[in-house]
Amino acid sequence: MTSTRERRNPSSSEEDERDRAALARARRGRRSEEERRRTRSSRSSAPRSGRAARAESLRARPTRKEEIRRRWVALLVVVTLVALGYLVFFSSMLGVKDVTVQGAKTVSAEQIRAIAAVPVDKPMVLVDVDGIRDRVAEMPGVATVDVSRSWPNTVEISVTERTAIAFFDSGPGGDGVHLVDGGGVVFKTVKARPAGLPELKLPKVSADDPVTRAVTAVLGVIPQALLKQVTTATAQTPASVQFTLTDGKTVRWGDAGKTDRKAKVLAALLTQKGKVYDVSAPELPTITS
Repeated sequence: MTSTRERRNPSSSEEDERDRAALARARRGRRSEEERRRTRSSRSSAPRSGRAARAESLRARPTRKEEIRRRWVALLVVVTLVALGYLVFFSSMLGVKDVTVQGAKTVSAEQIRAIAAVPVDKPMVLVDVDGIRDRVAEMPGVATVDVSRSWPNTVEISVTERTAIAFFDSGPGGDGVHLVDGGGVVFKTVKARPAGLPELKLPKVSADDPVTRAVTAVLGVIPQALLKQVTTATAQTPASVQFTLTDGKTVRWGDAGKTDRKAKVLAALLTQKGKVYDVSAPELPTITS
């Protein structure tokens, strides 16, 4: 029996070997088939993707009609911009046709136009509004100036005139009576003394003079009822302003500070007899007979 089993074992081993070889061939066959399918798939997909890309490119490329339309649109845009540039910068269609003046009462509007020298028919965009403003601002009777463009054809000049707060007389041999505004600017000469304005009694009257500016500043801040009583105003220093009232009383006001306090104290003092009323230090007012 031992010899019989020994003869059968080699036969079983051969069968097992054959089965393993067949299994290996089957596996290699499946792998080869899968590789062939992948190769065919890649070969077939490559042409399709290339064709799709070319089709997409052709669809993205504008047609000749679209290209011509785009060129016409670009040409029209350029022509429009050139026409607008010519209209704005060179044509008289948007040029100056009129110059209006607002706020002029004592100063002649025609004189303002003459000084402004706005060029007629000049394109509005090229008008030098700053230069016009500077020229008009040099006029003695003008305090402030604003110049603007009112499209399509008008330049507007708006002025604020100087308001006289006092006057001074240049005396015999002088050039007349001069009006002075709240900033000490001498801006107009008149023939007669104006009624209702105080006279400045100063060695020098000028907007550059600190004493002049101090006196006019005080006259500009005191109550209107008190201002109407002032006949003359003078000072030796910016802090020593004083004025004379219609009844001959003298008020020593000092500087332009503490206006409300000084006005209230002065109103109370004027009810008492006296000749000189000093409110330069309103906390310690005095009356001198």
